[in-house]
Amino acid sequence: MSSSSSYRPPRKPGDRQRPKLGNWLIDLTPRFFDRHLEQVGLKQLKWLALLLLIVSVPLVITPIQVWQQGAVAVFLILLGQLVVQAENEESSPEISQYYHLFMIWLSLVTTLRYLYYRVSYTLNFDGWINSIACLLLLAAELYAILTLVLAYFQTLKIKERQPVNLSNIPEAEWFSVDIYIPTYNEDVEIVRKTALAALACDYAPGKKKVYILDDGRPERYSEGDLRREKFRARREQIRKMCQELGCIHMTRNNNEHAKAGNINTAFHKTDGDLVLILDCDHIPSRQFLLHTTGFFYDPKVSFVQTPHWFYNPDPFERNLLTDGKIPVGNELFYKVLQKGNDFWNAAFFCGSAALMRKTHVLEVGGIAVETVTEDCHTALRLHSLGYKSVYYDKIMVAGLAPETFSSYVGQQVRWARGMAQILRLENPLFNPKLKLTLAQRICYFSATSHFLYGYPRIIYAIAPTLFLLFGINSVQGLGLETLAYAIPHILLSLSANYIIYKQVRFSFWNEIFEFAMAFQAGWVTMLALINPKMGSFNVTDKGVSVNKRTFDWQSMRALFLVMVVVVASLLAIPYWLLLRPEDWQAVLVNTMWSILNLILLVAALLVGFEQPQIRSAHRLQRRLNVVISSNDQVVMGETINISETGALISLESWPNLADEVEIEVMGDFSASATLTARIIRISPYNDTETHLAVDFINTTPAQLDTLTLVLYSDVREWYSQKRQYIDRPMASFGFLATSLRRSLRDIKQPSRKKVRKQVQTIGQLYWDGHFFSGVATELGVTGLRLELEDTKAVSSSRTLREHDWHTMRTVKPLVGLLLNRDGDEPSSSRFVAEITSVEEQPNGKIAIELNFPDKFKQRQDTKIKQLLQVL
Repeated sequence: MSSSSSYRPPRKPGDRQRPKLGNWLIDLTPRFFDRHLEQVGLKQLKWLALLLLIVSVPLVITPIQVWQQGAVAVFLILLGQLVVQAENEESSPEISQYYHLFMIWLSLVTTLRYLYYRVSYTLNFDGWINSIACLLLLAAELYAILTLVLAYFQTLKIKERQPVNLSNIPEAEWFSVDIYIPTYNEDVEIVRKTALAALACDYAPGKKKVYILDDGRPERYSEGDLRREKFRARREQIRKMCQELGCIHMTRNNNEHAKAGNINTAFHKTDGDLVLILDCDHIPSRQFLLHTTGFFYDPKVSFVQTPHWFYNPDPFERNLLTDGKIPVGNELFYKVLQKGNDFWNAAFFCGSAALMRKTHVLEVGGIAVETVTEDCHTALRLHSLGYKSVYYDKIMVAGLAPETFSSYVGQQVRWARGMAQILRLENPLFNPKLKLTLAQRICYFSATSHFLYGYPRIIYAIAPTLFLLFGINSVQGLGLETLAYAIPHILLSLSANYIIYKQVRFSFWNEIFEFAMAFQAGWVTMLALINPKMGSFNVTDKGVSVNKRTFDWQSMRALFLVMVVVVASLLAIPYWLLLRPEDWQAVLVNTMWSILNLILLVAALLVGFEQPQIRSAHRLQRRLNVVISSNDQVVMGETINISETGALISLESWPNLADEVEIEVMGDFSASATLTARIIRISPYNDTETHLAVDFINTTPAQLDTLTLVLYSDVREWYSQKRQYIDRPMASFGFLATSLRRSLRDIKQPSRKKVRKQVQTIGQLYWDGHFFSGVATELGVTGLRLELEDTKAVSSSRTLREHDWHTMRTVKPLVGLLLNRDGDEPSSSRFVAEITSVEEQPNGKIAIELNFPDKFKQRQDTKIKQLLQVL
């Protein structure tokens, strides 16, 4: 993609010589603080922070002339960019932390200065309409500033964990582990993959059991309801699967409290010390238990949470065609915020991919059932009892993200409702009944208030249009002076966040997410705050296939109306310039604001423009060794991407292969799978590399099981553990702005062409009672290419004429075929073939394409493979 040049991997230290000012920033200043602060205790640090706060007050409130503020703004922006550049070139995490803290302080000072200016000089209470608009915009800004400050606190220090080594602990003393896989209506094959991988997790023999918690009760539906029979058949499939694999099938006689109730029921029926909870589509790698159980030798640890990672693109990735260049929404949480929470002992339980100490969970009454985000609610209660949490940042589950935007909305709405319920019911910031530290209270308040972004985001879109369409002024005296205060606040907050988020959130893309979800999130959070008991747990649909382009009008209609209003406001600009030229500053600022909103709104709307999935199964970007066998030929290669249905393989040569080959795929440890594959494309990549595209064919259930373990379980490190690209704000905005062009372009299926072994052997075509001689130049299991040397029959005067060619092309008849193995006895290889095409070559010869019909496959297949082996 042409836009890929907009992104670059991080620069390594020493790539270019630093300027003298850069040397001062990078080497001298941080080490000066490092030398002097290492002898300062916590109490002294608090006094230093207070002193810094006092020093900052004059910087916030001192009034100056507009031109002076403009000069200060330019200086602050340049200083911020210099610090960001210095941090980019820094290899020491400790020194990077100093840059981060400095940028937080600088951002807070400019933000508070902007807020002081806004409150002191720009509030407009001229009439009740202006007053309402003014207060709404101010409330939105206050919410944004509060969110910014809370996020700064959460990420003051990022905690990196290393696993506890179990090798020094006798296996007899290891914890016993129950693995719970709750399921309701998901496809049985999805559950099977997770169960297979759970059984394959490395652990002490006899210390692990796998339970399928089947909540898909047919009894919940009345007789005659089609769903009753559907769920009955599914339950029987689950039962047989458990019996086959060696899992324990567990059911209950009700569906109370959905997933939380399902897990709580199992708590009282199983006897393991620890419980690993996996959503039924979360396939664990074999290392999971070995990397997480060691943390529980600290008796205060209640749970260990690991990242959720999805191997398929979510609607933002797929519909905006980002091609993996833009980090997905959950990476910000799992790569930064959770590690920041972990520093404050406030990491959240996320419902899956987590190992829990059962006695601690039962102590708080089991998994919380009062809200639909039972996971975070349970963690809050465990922390309130003084227990510890651990966040271990290693991707060890591969899950399915919602395929459609409507499913994604359902998932996000559930989280938004649940977090608002916790905020309303538990009041984590001020509730005296919760025995939380101040830091934990702040982290939980930040998480539960985050989903209130809906209405503030809408207000940001509407505010400039109110002025341009109706002259409603939300900001008194909006113009260049306001920009002089606002731009440093915006850019320095972006710079401060860039240091910590540069590999997990790219500039402007969070705004797209908030616009796309604004109405749904705003509505459900408002209802949850009014009545926290409203709403029920909804299961997110997984494994849905999108076959054609559609637009999700139901989810996007309100946002579309907002975009129409923004476009209308831009059309009003000429009237302002003609009738009120003295207001040019306000018109200019509101115009720029509306144009930015329009670009973000268009991109957000495109998230609801569903793009079809080209492949039947999602490809994993895994590099796995493969051995390709074709008759007596063996070729080594490495996968570029692979799924349950096919692979793209890199080879160091251009092999002469038949169209069907045997492929052995090897995992990162010891698992391997052998499959039959059909070659669909072979092409040169460069002077030394060839790409081979294959489809797996005739796979048996046992082969699919072993392939599942190779792809999802036998994994040393998932490729998304470390991202290659970092954010470049302007390039990120440019990539965002071209979303419309990418989303509307034609989607092309990967090309397929016949790939067969190149041979030179005599062949004879039996047509209309006569043999016609030729040379077979290509041969495969599925067909061949025969070039006729002469249109005259071998032993008669019969000649092929135009009506023969016409019959061959249109009727595609079955014909007899003789292929000579050794040049002496052609009768030893007789076949029935179907003519598929006839074409005249530039040299005058006639080339005929023939397929071997499936109905003769069993009779002819062995002979064809023997022939391929000797030719």
